[in-house]
Amino acid sequence: MATTTATITLSSTDLLSDELALSQTATSTGLIGTEGLARKTVTGGHAQYTLFDGASYTADKAHKLYLKNTSTTAAEFFLITVNAEDLGRLYAGDWALIPWSAHDNDCDIKIDPSANDMTLEYMLFTDE
Repeated sequence: MATTTATITLSSTDLLSDELALSQTATSTGLIGTEGLARKTVTGGHAQYTLFDGASYTADKAHKLYLKNTSTTAAEFFLITVNAEDLGRLYAGDWALIPWSAHDNDCDIKIDPSANDMTLEYMLFTDE
């Protein structure tokens, strides 16, 4: 069975009154497949796009979704939506690792770019 390890380090010397130094590691077993590392470039007008259809995946699994906005323009973002609810904005250079259970047919992962010609890097690690 495959083992996947994700590590995040957060640090700042001026965000808080004390220095911030936080590091966490998560190890997952049971992630046995991927949808592969890919890029989606939205061109010719920005509109919401379904990145992953919840109906295509087994519900209540431990899927993990990696997203990265490759833009270098600070004001450009992707609005990430799950099940028609806004999850948040991924600004230029930002990335996220998100658990996703695909709990029903309406649990789609959608992206909505703030500008034309934006590229999102993504990968889905699956538990099936």
